[in-house]
Amino acid sequence: MRRAFFLVGPTATGKSELAADVACEAGAEIVSIDAFQIYRGLDLLTAKPDASTRAKAPHHLIGTKSLRDEMNAEKYRHAASRAIEEIHSHGKLAIVVGGSGLYIKALIHGLAPLVESDPKLRERLNGMSLGELHTQLAELDPETAEKIDLKNRRRVVRALEICLLTGNPASTIVTVDADRGRPESTIPATGIFVFRDREELYARINQRVEAMFENGVIEEVQAAGKVSSTASQMIGFREIHELLDSKISLSQCVAAIQQATRRYAKRQLTWFRRQTNFSPLNLSLLSHNEAVNWVLLRIRSERRKVSGVRAKG
Repeated sequence: MRRAFFLVGPTATGKSELAADVACEAGAEIVSIDAFQIYRGLDLLTAKPDASTRAKAPHHLIGTKSLRDEMNAEKYRHAASRAIEEIHSHGKLAIVVGGSGLYIKALIHGLAPLVESDPKLRERLNGMSLGELHTQLAELDPETAEKIDLKNRRRVVRALEICLLTGNPASTIVTVDADRGRPESTIPATGIFVFRDREELYARINQRVEAMFENGVIEEVQAAGKVSSTASQMIGFREIHELLDSKISLSQCVAAIQQATRRYAKRQLTWFRRQTNFSPLNLSLLSHNEAVNWVLLRIRSERRKVSGVRAKG
């Protein structure tokens, strides 16, 4: 049975640094579960771990896809499963690190094969206003309509497209265990959900965005050229292009990205707090070394449990 230890949580909590030190001590390897760090380039915009952090332990699925590639949860699941299997073949532990809830859900529970886009239907949906799309989605799939990011037009269109092409709500698109009638786990999920006190987290987000601009994120985005519709959803990508087109000022751009990132972190916190398979850990209450030791103790405890199950088997 393939196993992985998950270290997950909202953006800007310090997951990358914590995971790298834990992996170094545990002789483990890291599998990134970030929807945008998987792309090559735009390192500042996607807040990739720096070279010194990545040198502490092998990292997988960071910078492995072209910015022109379209990505989705199923493609990620295949890539991550292969990476975890490769790490296990070396006799090492895989630590899955990130905060993309949909990708985490796909890796743990699997996804049913998604239908291919229909060009004529997609053209019709693209001609509708966002309000019209959401109204129709609310009629066909109230659960998805309630949870989806209404500002993300691409996701609203795709959710509605799935409903219309399959006749089923997009919220039901998971692999189901026919005997038990519930999602079937493909990767046994144990791990830790890390977070910080809200004021501290928001301050870290604001500081990180300011540092991005100080280090040249405008030039980075300008040099990126054409990107896929998936990659264009990175927080800050649209705002910086508006700045480059002189539609907003620098201060407005920074403030808009800070606000969008804080809102994203709030949605992440809400999602992770609903996941019962991850133990919460407030990093605001611990020093970095204390947090590293806490996670290492949890990993050792899980390893003992697995060894005990194998011995009984």
